[in-house]
Amino acid sequence: MATPKRRISHARTHNRKAKFLGSLRAPEVSVCTHCGEVVQLHRLCGSCGYYRGKQILKTSDES
Repeated sequence: MATPKRRISHARTHNRKAKFLGSLRAPEVSVCTHCGEVVQLHRLCGSCGYYRGKQILKTSDES
């Protein structure tokens, strides 16, 4: 396994981490067309069980 020849300074490490952490974003969200809840994109609505206008999961409220 290769080993580093020189010590990496704190400034270099912090610059590298700042570039990575600066590019992170919060997940995209949208509004459920059926109930109006805020849900993540490409995810099933947790409150009503609908995805893209179709009921995928039966919730305990409907049973």
